[in-house]
Amino acid sequence: MKIENTKAQMRKGVLEYCILSILQKGDAYTSEILKTLKSAEMIVVEGTIYPLLTRLKNAGLLSYRWEESTSGPPRKYYVLTENGNMFLKELDKTWNNLVNAVNQVTSTKSTSDE
Repeated sequence: MKIENTKAQMRKGVLEYCILSILQKGDAYTSEILKTLKSAEMIVVEGTIYPLLTRLKNAGLLSYRWEESTSGPPRKYYVLTENGNMFLKELDKTWNNLVNAVNQVTSTKSTSDE
């Protein structure tokens, strides 16, 4: 079993959460989202993010608007909707519970080890 495959699956599992969290801080276009993810060492390619953004939009969690750019074609800025904010709050709770559970499982010593 290759460790890189497992790492990639772990990153994919939290990608939606990360994107929604980025957009909670403010509207962003795809390149900005990718830059933020990459700076956090969440390796993501454009071919992964576009379908995910479309899925989130179709689910009513995101909307978008077009803005003219001084340095090229118009940019599509993604915006978190009210439903997206509520969804993100639920994900925050779930994430915190998951982190606590994983920390508990991975950091406690089994009684059989003593």
